[in-house]
Amino acid sequence: MTILVTGANGQLGREMVLALQADGEPCIAIGRKELDFSRPDQVADTIAGYAADWVVNCAAYTQVDKAEEERELAFTVNRDAARAVAKGVKCSDGRLLHVSTDFIFGGDSSYPYKEDDTTNPLGVYGQSKLEGEQAVREVLPEALILRTAWVYGVHGHNFVKTMLRLAAERDELRVVDDQIGTPSWTGDIVKAMRALVKENASGTFQFTNEGVTSWYDFAVEIVAGAKQAGFPVIAETIRPIPTKDFPLPAKRPAYSVLSKEKIRHVLDYPIPHWRESLHAMLESEKEATK
Repeated sequence: MTILVTGANGQLGREMVLALQADGEPCIAIGRKELDFSRPDQVADTIAGYAADWVVNCAAYTQVDKAEEERELAFTVNRDAARAVAKGVKCSDGRLLHVSTDFIFGGDSSYPYKEDDTTNPLGVYGQSKLEGEQAVREVLPEALILRTAWVYGVHGHNFVKTMLRLAAERDELRVVDDQIGTPSWTGDIVKAMRALVKENASGTFQFTNEGVTSWYDFAVEIVAGAKQAGFPVIAETIRPIPTKDFPLPAKRPAYSVLSKEKIRHVLDYPIPHWRESLHAMLESEKEATK
């Protein structure tokens, strides 16, 4: 079985490609140089031409704040190019796994969002990803869509790597404590994605690590883990602040916990807690920087 991965140079796509290569599985890695998702007219034919058994679409416009001013580009990449990927997969009679996000929800819940709960994106990024889901389903009703949240890993830019950098530069960090969610390590997301592909699953699923936390508590654990792992850390104080004291162009969901009830029936292993996976990632990051 051949798997084509788009967004292969991003933090999730890169993790997927490396995992497949490590297991000796046939893999086609496509990054921005090979296929420009800002040009959807080129996408369908290119995807169809590879005739892969599965296409894992990790490519996306993910700059949440910049999307507020680059609305057209965000929708081009996250909706129009996603539709084009689905068309290419349909033409080659393959299967599609499309990655989506918790940002399609409004964050006004008090219980974990289920796959069929009402959506209510708060900004351009979330709306573009929601319309991307809808476009994929219109073309390929049997497509597999996986939503995840608070993604971090060794590759690419993310919250953990930002905290590692800031903790090495500043005595004090200030981190929002009134946004709640679940950090998700790319290593665990990829494992879940591969399990879904192996089961030939279809429909919408959600995956994060276990547990619930705030960005502040996540930062506290990152800095503690960084010290334990031997990273350079000078930060002595981490102060919790409300979202209103850290204004950004795009509004974030206050509550962003996703239900994993559905995917548990597919996975034949327990989902790791976010703290366990964070420390595994820090060990990997430390090895990568040696």
